Amino acid sequence: MTATQPSHGRILRPTAKVLPEHARGHNRALVLQTLYVQGAQSRADIARETGLTKVTISDLVAELILDGIVAELGQRESTRPGKPATMIDIDRAAFQIIGIDLSDQNLRGALLDVDGRVLLRESADRAGRTGDAALAAVIELIDSLVQRASAPLLGIGVGSPGIVDGSGTVLTAANLKWADLPLQQLLQERFGVPVLVANDADAAVLAEHSFGDASGDVMLVKVGAGVGAGLILGGRPFYGSNSAAGEIGHVVIGTDGGPVCACGKVGCLEAWLSVPRLSAQLDAITGDAAAASTERELILREAGRRLGIILAPVVGALNLSEIVLSGPTELLDGPLATATIETLRKRTMAEFTGDLTLRMTALARDDIVLRGAAVMVLSGQLGVS
Repeated sequence: MTATQPSHGRILRPTAKVLPEHARGHNRALVLQTLYVQGAQSRADIARETGLTKVTISDLVAELILDGIVAELGQRESTRPGKPATMIDIDRAAFQIIGIDLSDQNLRGALLDVDGRVLLRESADRAGRTGDAALAAVIELIDSLVQRASAPLLGIGVGSPGIVDGSGTVLTAANLKWADLPLQQLLQERFGVPVLVANDADAAVLAEHSFGDASGDVMLVKVGAGVGAGLILGGRPFYGSNSAAGEIGHVVIGTDGGPVCACGKVGCLEAWLSVPRLSAQLDAITGDAAAASTERELILREAGRRLGIILAPVVGALNLSEIVLSGPTELLDGPLATATIETLRKRTMAEFTGDLTLRMTALARDDIVLRGAAVMVLSGQLGVS
């Protein structure tokens, strides 16, 4: 393999204190994280970077080489006297990852490398399949990707709509008609490799954190067939006490009614903002070009205003400095985004939220959940992000 300089964002902080009995695993992850972010290093380089002793580094690297995770690349080019140092790096071709995105009618899957790059894609039209039929469609998609993998699988990551608990059980996903579905366990038993399942917006914000432009605490609002949000606070994903943090799609906005939502309530954010809802409204516009343009802007601005109303208390409570939108640029970027930030600033304290930014993600819409699913596997299996 060749030595390359990877490009990754910030590091996810561990969610628990490191106990003495876990020290070796922590040190192993520290070595891998250093290589993952910085690329090829010598053992002495890693010792300086991590603060671990050279003996500890030598022991850990020997173990990682034996496990097939790290490889020696050869000697560093050097004009200094003495024997050149041997360079090592994560063997970035040794494993592949399957990422699955269940957030739209068109189920998406991909094989990715350990740097989160998509190697190949597959999709499957769910075509209204729900319940057991939807689960069968997911298994078929993963089966096909397993057959096409050209390296051992590090794991499978899945981003699902709805509320997903820490064990990877989909507690509820209305569009798929899933309730208390132990998806992670079922897929792990079926495919015999590590599987991690999370909410699709929670997966997306991991991609933004690791591969995107997130600069600190961030909330990512994902707009597609549904609407949801993922949060990273203090370098850690935030899921809430019942795994439902970021479930803003089925919060009713205001008391003035509004469209009927798929959940049965009236005026949910999803009923105002989802792609099918907005697209249907815009497709129904008639009249001359000038009138149609005005009506289009009014529809998008109203959706943005509703989004701003729901985000304002979140921004105020958490003192967020950045909100990222993921979804169709032609719908979100423009009047909708402008109305959202205007509403946010009107409804929060300017001295604390004046520098609030709202932007579109630079990551491809169709890839963001897939790449976030890869981050889940990398973090879970290697302790890197």
